[in-house]
Amino acid sequence: MSKKHPIISVTGSSGAGTTTVKNTFDQIFRREGITAVSIEGDAFHRFNRAEMKAELDRRSADGQPSFSHFSYEANELEELERVFRDYGATGTGRTRHYVHDELEAARYGVPPGNFTDWAPFEDGSDLLFYEGLHGCVVNDTVNLPRHADLKIGVVPVINLEWTQKIHRDRASRGYTTEAVTDTILRRMHAYVHCICPQFTETDINFQRVPVVDTSNPFIARWIPTADESLVVIRFKSPRGIDFPYLTAMIHGSWMSRANSIVIPGNKLDLAMQLILTPLIERLVADAKRA
Repeated sequence: MSKKHPIISVTGSSGAGTTTVKNTFDQIFRREGITAVSIEGDAFHRFNRAEMKAELDRRSADGQPSFSHFSYEANELEELERVFRDYGATGTGRTRHYVHDELEAARYGVPPGNFTDWAPFEDGSDLLFYEGLHGCVVNDTVNLPRHADLKIGVVPVINLEWTQKIHRDRASRGYTTEAVTDTILRRMHAYVHCICPQFTETDINFQRVPVVDTSNPFIARWIPTADESLVVIRFKSPRGIDFPYLTAMIHGSWMSRANSIVIPGNKLDLAMQLILTPLIERLVADAKRA
């Protein structure tokens, strides 16, 4: 960690709501006049779309059917740690973009399924913001959480995550339910071993829990709405967190444990604004003093 060049890491699996969280952070940065440089987890995939398909076929033929984007080996985690380390030391670094679709292709001038060239960060940023799958990985080769000053986990309960993935992939990518189910099964090993352990490294976790029946996500006709959900917010260290203030400000919230509060799903943005704004302000203020 570096007081002079702070790093915020948001880690969540696909469809977990990390995009919503990023939008909330963007609002805070804009309102507080904070200049943030953002990097995306997709930028650190090891393979482009065609290469990933070839790698999946090769590993499947070799008896490794559980390889996926969740897997450590599918990502340039050493490069990601280098970016974290360099930014913390000097406030500089580099990133690129993974181009998902035709809209992004028009913006970046690169065909879908490929990466842009690496480019250096712009000068004068107040902090680095990461959002992706692997922001808190600790394994034999990397230790990412030691470089981050504020670590956020965003994850729905598992059946809700599957429901969201099935609906998203069918609607936006044209996959069948059976194809998405095969992907879920292929990812399970890496989900258990590569994704879940990261949420013990985070400072704050936001976990969405539906209050409607999601017992069979493979036949669900719609995704539970925010009004049909609760969010459990867990603080790794509750010291300094004003729980009475939070429960008073967030209507319908309550404490479920000494380090956790539960809020209505439609109050997530408000809760994040209340919780994260003072933490971010403190990081930036400490950096300026340093």
